[in-house]
Amino acid sequence: MNTEQQHTLIYAHDPMCSWCWGFKPTWLQIQNELPGNVKSQYLLGGLAPDSSEPMPASTQQMLQRVWHQIEQSIPGTKFNHDFWRLNSPRRSTYPSCRAVIAAKAQADSFEDPMILAIQQAYYLHAKNPSDDEVLITLAQEIGCDVSLFKESLNSKTTVDTLNEQISYARRIGAQGFPSLFFEAIGKNPTPIALSYTASAPVLEQIDKAIAN
Repeated sequence: MNTEQQHTLIYAHDPMCSWCWGFKPTWLQIQNELPGNVKSQYLLGGLAPDSSEPMPASTQQMLQRVWHQIEQSIPGTKFNHDFWRLNSPRRSTYPSCRAVIAAKAQADSFEDPMILAIQQAYYLHAKNPSDDEVLITLAQEIGCDVSLFKESLNSKTTVDTLNEQISYARRIGAQGFPSLFFEAIGKNPTPIALSYTASAPVLEQIDKAIAN
């Protein structure tokens, strides 16, 4: 089907958003069950700008509590809590957002694998995706051209693209992540309430939006 004739389900996210990690299985199910006239599109919201400062202890403790909360509220979600012992965390997610853009710049097919690689590195393998070295290793593992990836990771083009996506996410009302928006053909995006554990409520809202 011609993508110009498709509605769009926009997924505003951040690869280092822990609730996005919890939502991942349901998001995959939603993508697999979308009507043929609806395409999905990622939109990077950017949780935290670049920072070289260590994450305050209070923030670390807050995030650790969030991880436990997600494990309890979304069945099957796993976190490697050794991350907090093995790393020097920084409140900085823009590098991982740029990594997704840099990977996709090589091929659209690298977008999903890079998001997943960042999530798995962070949440399962206790690696720090705020570090460029970690992101470069992940790019190599998913098959990117590493030289091109290094060049584009912090390039002006990539930075500008991220800033544009963050601005657009804010304009359409993405105040937290994950967030879903349905953009009917020729219409402005409207929010879709999401369920962390079931695809049906989201798909029902999309069907209603299309019918209207």
